Amino acid sequence: MTASLPLLIELGTEELPVKALPGLGQALFDGVLAALDKRGVAVDRGEAKPLYTPRRLAVLLPGVATEQPEQRSEVLGPYLNIALDAGGNPTKALQGFAAKAGIEWTALEKTSDAKGERFVHRAVTPGATTAALLPDVLREAIAAMPIPKPMRWGAHAYAFARPVHWLVLLHGESVVDAGLFGVRSGRTSRGHRFMHDRAVEIAAPGDYVDAMRGAKVLVDADARRAAIVAAVEGAARHAGGDARIEADNLEQVNCLVEWPSAIACAFEAEFLAVPQEALIATMEANQKFFPVLRDGRLTEHFIAIANIESKDPAEVAKGYERVIRPRFADAKFFFDEDLKQGLSAMNDGLKTVTYQAKLGSVADKAARVAALADIIAPQVGVDAALAKQAALLSKADLQSRMVNEFPELQGIAGRYYAKQDAALASLADDDRAALANALDEAWQPRFAGDDIALSKLGKVLAIAERLDTLAGGFAAGLKPTGNKDAFALRRNALGLARTLIESGFDLNIHAFISSALDASVIQSALAETRRKDGPDTQKHATQGMTEAEQQNWFTHIFANDLYDFILDRLKGYYADKGVTVQQFNAVAALRPNSLYDLDRRIDAIGTFAALPEAAALAAADKRIRNILRKADIEIPATVDPALLREPAEAALAEAVEAVHAETGHALVHGDYVSVLTHLARLRPQVDAFFDGVMVNADDAALRANRLALLKRLSERLGSVAAIEHLSS
Repeated sequence: MTASLPLLIELGTEELPVKALPGLGQALFDGVLAALDKRGVAVDRGEAKPLYTPRRLAVLLPGVATEQPEQRSEVLGPYLNIALDAGGNPTKALQGFAAKAGIEWTALEKTSDAKGERFVHRAVTPGATTAALLPDVLREAIAAMPIPKPMRWGAHAYAFARPVHWLVLLHGESVVDAGLFGVRSGRTSRGHRFMHDRAVEIAAPGDYVDAMRGAKVLVDADARRAAIVAAVEGAARHAGGDARIEADNLEQVNCLVEWPSAIACAFEAEFLAVPQEALIATMEANQKFFPVLRDGRLTEHFIAIANIESKDPAEVAKGYERVIRPRFADAKFFFDEDLKQGLSAMNDGLKTVTYQAKLGSVADKAARVAALADIIAPQVGVDAALAKQAALLSKADLQSRMVNEFPELQGIAGRYYAKQDAALASLADDDRAALANALDEAWQPRFAGDDIALSKLGKVLAIAERLDTLAGGFAAGLKPTGNKDAFALRRNALGLARTLIESGFDLNIHAFISSALDASVIQSALAETRRKDGPDTQKHATQGMTEAEQQNWFTHIFANDLYDFILDRLKGYYADKGVTVQQFNAVAALRPNSLYDLDRRIDAIGTFAALPEAAALAAADKRIRNILRKADIEIPATVDPALLREPAEAALAEAVEAVHAETGHALVHGDYVSVLTHLARLRPQVDAFFDGVMVNADDAALRANRLALLKRLSERLGSVAAIEHLSS
C-alpha cells in the first residue's frame, strides 16, 4: 500500500481583492484536488477546506500518496491482415509499430474487436513520485483560477491577482522544490503584517494552523468569521443593543482581516433624526461597520473590526468615528433640505424626467400606475382614491437629494417624507400612515428572497407598478434577450407573480395585462413596434384587417406573450419549492386566469402525483388526447347510453358521470385536491375500458359514442391540470 503524507501549499501575496478572495481560495483548493486526481494520486481530504486570508491562499490536505500507482498503457496496432503477410511474416506496418513501442514484434500481444484480431502493446511503468508531480500540479491549479484582473509586477512576464512574495510547499516534513512567479518554495511563511511581521517556519503541514495562529493569523476563514461574530455581538451587548450582522458585510470584513479585533464606536445622537436606513447603508456599504440596534431601532453605537490588537482602542475608535462623521453630516443635510421641499413639490419635477423615450416621463409612468391602482384596489378591499393618490406620489422621492445620494433608499425615503409632508395633512392619521408605508412597500420584493409588501395598499401599488413596467417594456421592444434586461423585467415579473400568489389575491391577471396595455402611450409604443416588426413577421395573419383590427390583434399577441413571460419566471420559483417541471407544465398548460389559482392547482397536482394511480391515469389521459386529436369525425356532445354495448364502457360511463356530479362543486370552489382524489378512483374503469373495448370500432355510431365518452372523461381529467404532462 502506498504511503500517505499531509500536504501543505501556501501562496503568500499582497492583499488580495476582497470580493474575489473566497472564490480564489476555493478555486486553488479544487484545482489542486483535480490535478492530483488527474494524475492518479490518492488523496485523503478528510475535513479539508480552502484556507485563505487577505495575504495568503492555502491548501492543507491530511493525506496525499507519496507516489502514483503503476501507470498502465495500451496502444492498439494494425490488424492481423495488415500486420502479417501470407507467410506469417511481419509487414512494414507491424515492424514500424513494434519499433515505435521499443520492443520486438514477437513481444506484442493480441486483442480483438468488432473488426477482427489486431496487435496491441501493453506496458506497465512505475508511478512518478508525488514530489516530482507537485510543481506541475500547482502550476495547473493556478492556471485554472478565475483571476478577475491579473496584475504584473517587476520586470517579469507572469501575472496573478496580486504580487506573490513567498511559497510554502511541504509534503510531510520535506520541502518540495518548485518555482512559481519568481519565488522558490520553502517552509517559511510570514506572520501578521503589523503584529508579527517576521518569518514563520512551518515544520510540518499539521503544524500550520497553530503556527499561524501564534503569528496572529487565523487562516481558517470559518474560524475567523466566527471570531468576528462573537466579538461584534459581545461589543454590541456591552453597548446595550444587538449588532446588525448582514451576511455580505460579514463576508467582506472577514476578507479584510487576518486577526479581527472589535472596536466599539459611537456617533452624535443628533444624526439619529436621519432615516436609519441611510445611516446603516453608509456604515455597511462604505465603511464595513456593524450598526447596533435596540428593539429594531438604530442607536448611536456601531462596531468596527480592526486588523490589529491595539493598546489604545479608544484612539482607534476616534479614527473610525472621524471617518463616518462627514458622511452622516451629508445625509442629515440632504434629509433636512428634502423635508423643506416636501414630497408633493418633488413630484412636480418628475414631468421633466424621461422614463423611457417611447413611454414618456416618470410623471407619465406614475399616472399610468395610478390608473392601474384605481382598477386593482376595489378588487382587494382597498380605497381606490387612496391607492391612486399613493401611486401618484410613488416616484416623487426620485427627485430627493437623499435618493440621489443613496439610490437604494427609493421608496424608503418617500415613506419618511410622506409622514411629514404638509400637503398630506388633510389625510386621516391612519390613511396617511398607510400611504407612507405603501410608498416603501411598493418596491418589495427588492431582491431575491425579499418579502412582498405587507399592507394591502402596498400590495396594490406593487402590482400596479410591475404591471406597467412589464407592459411598457414589452411595448417599447425591451423584452430581455440573453443577459440583457435593462429594465429588470424578469425581476419585475417574478415580483408581480409572487405578490399575487403570496397575498392570496384571486385576481384575473389576463384582465390586468389588458388594462396595462390599454394605456394610450403604451398603445402608441405598440403601434410603432407593430409597424416596425409586424409587416414581415405577421403579414399573413393580419391580411385584410383594418388598422384598428391589426392593433387589437397585435395587442392580444403581446398580452399572451407577456403572460407566458410571467409564467416562465415562475418555473424557478416553484422548482425551489420542490415542484417538478412536469407538474408545473401540467398546470401552466391550462393558462389559469389567476396566478393564485395556478398556485392552488400546483399544490393539488403535487398531492395527486404522489398517489399510486397517478402515473397510470396520466398515461391514459395522454392516450385519450392522442385518440381525440386523430379523430376524423365530429364527436357527439353527449354520450348515448343505448350505444354502450360492452360492460367495460358502460361501467366507465357510469363512473365518469358520477365523478362529474361529485366534483362539480369542488371544482367551482377551487378544492382541487378533492377533484383529483375522486379522479384517481377512475383507474380501474379506465384500465378495463382500454383492455376490453375497441375505440375505433367498424360501426360508425359505436365509434362516435366511444369517442364522446373519452371526450367526457378527458374534460374532467384535465379540469385541474393537463395531467398527461405527468407521464412525460
